[in-house]
Amino acid sequence: MRSVSLKSLPEAELAAFQTHQSGNNCAVHAIAAAVKLLAGIEFSPEALSTEVDQLWRHGSFYRMLPGWAVTPSMQARLVTFLARTRNLPLQAQLKFLSLESLPTLLQEDNQALLLTLTWLPSRAPAIYLGNSSVNYNATRKAGGHTMLLAAYNPEHYSGSLPTPWGFVNSWIDGGTELFWMSENDLRKAWNIAFFPLNLRLSVIIKKLSDDENETDKITHRSC
Repeated sequence: MRSVSLKSLPEAELAAFQTHQSGNNCAVHAIAAAVKLLAGIEFSPEALSTEVDQLWRHGSFYRMLPGWAVTPSMQARLVTFLARTRNLPLQAQLKFLSLESLPTLLQEDNQALLLTLTWLPSRAPAIYLGNSSVNYNATRKAGGHTMLLAAYNPEHYSGSLPTPWGFVNSWIDGGTELFWMSENDLRKAWNIAFFPLNLRLSVIIKKLSDDENETDKITHRSC
């Protein structure tokens, strides 16, 4: 299949949506990037993370604990919360997706996909910046990470390794390059049962038309 990217933007423009996380806030950064890309509205991920922690203490749970992970279902609920409280024309859906479906989904200009990876000890998937052969995820610990899927390029390499899957990632601020994964690593990390995250259950954030947005306000935005 030919190369595709979010909103048909070049890599450098997509990389500009990257913001560097502090703490366990990768999902919040991915959501903020998706909102900015789709709706043109910019949020401070750190301020949003603080708000999410405060909401948790008042009984609204958009992450497991203050400062902890945001599961795919919580990510979708957080997008719905932002759409309701900030009057954004966005809708989030949880979907079980296949790897083969992702390039086609990337071609839709009005949506963005959040993918959550998890891994067991000593099985962390390699994640590379641009064409570099340096693995930025060289950890022996179990863990998880959420990124915004940004590109599919079957001719992309990191060093000598084919890495066709590109992501807006929260490990740097901006830059001109996305983070890339091999198909094998993506398939494995997106398919390991690891409590409490739901693998292959991903979040599709859609920008609604004016008519869809009015209908959504009436029928779907309770939190």
